[in-house]
Amino acid sequence: MEHLAIIMDGNGRWAKARGLPRSEGHRAGGETVRRVLGFCRDAGIRYLTLYAFSVENWKRPKEEVDALMGLLVAYLAGEESMLHKHQVRLRIMGQKDDLPEAVQAELARVEAATAQYERQLILCLSYGGRTEIVSAAKRLAKAVAAGELDPEAIDEATFTQHLYLPDVPDPDLIVRTSGEMRLSNFLLWQASYAELYVTPVLWPDFDKADFDAALASFGKRERRYGGV
Repeated sequence: MEHLAIIMDGNGRWAKARGLPRSEGHRAGGETVRRVLGFCRDAGIRYLTLYAFSVENWKRPKEEVDALMGLLVAYLAGEESMLHKHQVRLRIMGQKDDLPEAVQAELARVEAATAQYERQLILCLSYGGRTEIVSAAKRLAKAVAAGELDPEAIDEATFTQHLYLPDVPDPDLIVRTSGEMRLSNFLLWQASYAELYVTPVLWPDFDKADFDAALASFGKRERRYGGV
């Protein structure tokens, strides 16, 4: 497997079950990110994409959003040395301009500092699959209007080149924690032939046994891509 993508779900429910504020669930979820990055390294997985904050998440209470943004900055500050140690490149996927300026600056700094590494941790922030597709369509329309592109030349490969991170291969496996059976607007274009694995385990509790179970399930799949 080259690319694993994860919908990290269940932080709020994990916190509620323990009588804790939702921010503590997100903090615990950050610890799981650290663990899973190590699991991917040991398994030889080159790309790990995490659905960290969707375009819809801006609708959440301001105090929760502010806490999430603060945790993100703290996570970057605390984990940058680990990214260098294990030679992992941080990349951001989404509407970065929507993020607070301080968060944008910290993300840009860490992205630049780790740009030389081959293994990648991709955080989807202010991300939505439909938003990404619409953005790509707008860029294509501008190219056609400017006479830079023949509309008859537009195919799937051309469209893909106008997505946020066109050099990243499509995910082989998408894991969703907390048992919810939906993609929630995640990687809608890229997920066309991804295998799906849903576990009832809440994200903060996701451990090595759960990771191994997901990979074992993937290993049993027969990927035919529409063939026989």
